[in-house]
Amino acid sequence: MKILITDYDFPDLALERALYSAAGVELVVAQCRTEDEVIAASEGCQGLLVQYAPINAKVFAARPEIRIVSRYGAGFDTVNTADAKAHGVWVGNSPDYGVGEVATHALGMTLSLLRHIAFYDRDVKAGKWHFSSAGKIQRVADMTLGILGLGRIGKRMAHVSRNSFKRVIACDPYIIDGDFPAYVERVKLEELFAQADAISLHVPLTDETRGMVNASLLGLMKTGSVLVNTARGAVVNIDDLLAVLDEGRLDGAALDVLPTEPPAVDSRIVQHPRVLLTPHAAFYSVIAEQELRRKAAQNLIDWARNGRPSYVVISGA
Repeated sequence: MKILITDYDFPDLALERALYSAAGVELVVAQCRTEDEVIAASEGCQGLLVQYAPINAKVFAARPEIRIVSRYGAGFDTVNTADAKAHGVWVGNSPDYGVGEVATHALGMTLSLLRHIAFYDRDVKAGKWHFSSAGKIQRVADMTLGILGLGRIGKRMAHVSRNSFKRVIACDPYIIDGDFPAYVERVKLEELFAQADAISLHVPLTDETRGMVNASLLGLMKTGSVLVNTARGAVVNIDDLLAVLDEGRLDGAALDVLPTEPPAVDSRIVQHPRVLLTPHAAFYSVIAEQELRRKAAQNLIDWARNGRPSYVVISGA
């Protein structure tokens, strides 16, 4: 079996090379950013291990020998799953590698906004030393946390947050009532945005969720509330978010993900004084990175041995 790693941003590929060498798999490595680059690099490859490279019908049509795509990450929006299904190509991912990391990162960002920690840090470094320099702070224990998306990470976010907040509410139309923890109150989408003092986003990027957090929903949020996104950048309409920040409705926003990554240093979202940013790092710990890479790589070995990956998104022919 021959596999192409289409692209990666890890320091090296020692882990993947060791796994594939032990399994007798031939490995090709590239840094592809377009379909054409993937097509050029993947000649004779039966499998692709993908990070951000776009994989769609154009690739599958040009390289019919490709029978499986595995993605580094829980999300798989860089792979057109409809195209994969139409061409009988298996798609796998790594859905459970960094659940705790993302949830604690989201909680950390939420508390940093509510307690003005990053804003205080900025003020102190600018020579301001006063407890009120960053504005009024309300008691977190009196607040409601809203979670949009109650999958693995959303549930963990609820668990690690419940002792900090008075109330935890969540919206997820795809989760049955029995899968809502007893300490999480189920609400509708509009109720979530209207009632929560802090909202944390944990939905995948789909046609339904792309741009869903827009002016309509943001306009429902309480004055002084905050928004945290560790899901996918394109879930939030950035222009609409900037508008509610500028008008003072939101006290702040914390974003680990953006529609375009990395953003331009001089962009409004980077320069906005009430925005806290991290570089798509919520997933990261040393152990989580190793787990992510091992599981994504193992999908291809398992397919070669058993006819299916360990983590199936789309079943192939």
